[in-house]
Amino acid sequence: MSSSHMRSAMTRREALCRCANGFGGMALLSMLARETASGAVRAPHFPAKAKSVIFLFMDGGPSQMDSFDPKPRLRADHGKPLPFKPPTTVFNISDKILGSPYEFKKHGQSGAEVSDLFPHVAGCVDDLAIIRSMVADHSEHTAANYFMHSGSGFQGRPSMGSWVNYGLGSVSENLPGFIVLESGLIPPGGLDCFGSGFLPATYQGTLFRKGEHPIADLEPAGGDAAGQRAKLDLLAKLNKGVVKRFGEVSEMEATIANYELAYKMQKEVPGLLDLSQESEATKKLYGIGGEWTGEFGRECLLARRLVERGVRFIELLTPERRGLDRWDQHSGIEKGHRINAQSTDQPIAGLLKDLKSRGLLDSTLVVWGGEFGRTPCAQFSEKGGASDVGRDHNPFGFTMWMAGGGVKGGQVVGATDDFGYFAVENKIHVHDLHATMLHLLGLDHKRLTYRWSGRDMRLTDVHGNVVKELLA
Repeated sequence: MSSSHMRSAMTRREALCRCANGFGGMALLSMLARETASGAVRAPHFPAKAKSVIFLFMDGGPSQMDSFDPKPRLRADHGKPLPFKPPTTVFNISDKILGSPYEFKKHGQSGAEVSDLFPHVAGCVDDLAIIRSMVADHSEHTAANYFMHSGSGFQGRPSMGSWVNYGLGSVSENLPGFIVLESGLIPPGGLDCFGSGFLPATYQGTLFRKGEHPIADLEPAGGDAAGQRAKLDLLAKLNKGVVKRFGEVSEMEATIANYELAYKMQKEVPGLLDLSQESEATKKLYGIGGEWTGEFGRECLLARRLVERGVRFIELLTPERRGLDRWDQHSGIEKGHRINAQSTDQPIAGLLKDLKSRGLLDSTLVVWGGEFGRTPCAQFSEKGGASDVGRDHNPFGFTMWMAGGGVKGGQVVGATDDFGYFAVENKIHVHDLHATMLHLLGLDHKRLTYRWSGRDMRLTDVHGNVVKELLA
């Protein structure tokens, strides 16, 4: 063989790379095609009612019988033992019934009853579909958080926000399609609650932390904008040269897209976070500047601004309160739930009213709830005082609510038993909730699949039915 032929021949490394890309590309053609088009807007399966989702995740599990599901029987039988053996949950320390320390009143034309924990949200009750018959599969926080987010109690499955962006693509050119707004607390299970699992990484949630710099390493390292643009252009040219030489490499294409999105976010995020553009009346509506409402009020206002910018799925996390464990009050429930509600009630009502006044509520699906509810039994702390009483976890019957985005407001759907322990009427499983959310976005949960490990996977697994009663 001549020396010229030897010089033109591929090296062993080049040959392996070309072969791997070729045969691997043939085997994974459909998956790579989907990954390449991850940023493109895709048509829904049928006309959608909602364009975006705001998920108000109440980490820890709010008590249904202390918020949106009144149970007079608990007050009447306060201190008595349950007349049945309770199911196994986490602690099961006591079977003594605990009456609610909060007062319930009817509100709006619908007459739905809401406790005095939520006086501001109660004023929006005619826009809410209150679901009193939610059921889930797990009573421990980490598994329950995975289940509420991904339809599976195991780590590593795609979050519903990832599924939504996979199915519909991103409308916003300058921001990620799935954003999580955090104000101090990450739920048990960590960032995998918002991960993309086996879906391409471009669909995972982007965490916006509280503070002046919500996204790590987003700020330019130095130099002017023209210099940075020149560096990105050179980097893209070099990366595309690799693609041209060795064929399409999905990871390389994703890297190029991520660099470009980060560059666009450097321009978009500062304007997004600049609330000086908002009127004082709007800030007051959300409770911004308030001692208790300031943090979550800012999250809710940012959620509205993200909807306006075309972000597809926004999740808000419970604000941090010193010495308070989210909504997870195994002790001190009266004080703990009061503080959590005081921190979120006005901002959530402000969000609903603001979206409605701007004509955005009709196209924005708002969902409120935790990973499960609480038991009707009293759970005492080690101190054992009356003020330290709390409630255990309860996935057998709890409350969530939905508003906007094609939801029929002003109604209560489903019911629990007299003690608020079990859903007994029109049970709505988490899989049903996911199916209904996707339906409102124009997606058939049975057709929204991704081939993985030899199986067509979906958010609802092999379960789930659209809840017709919730649809307007």
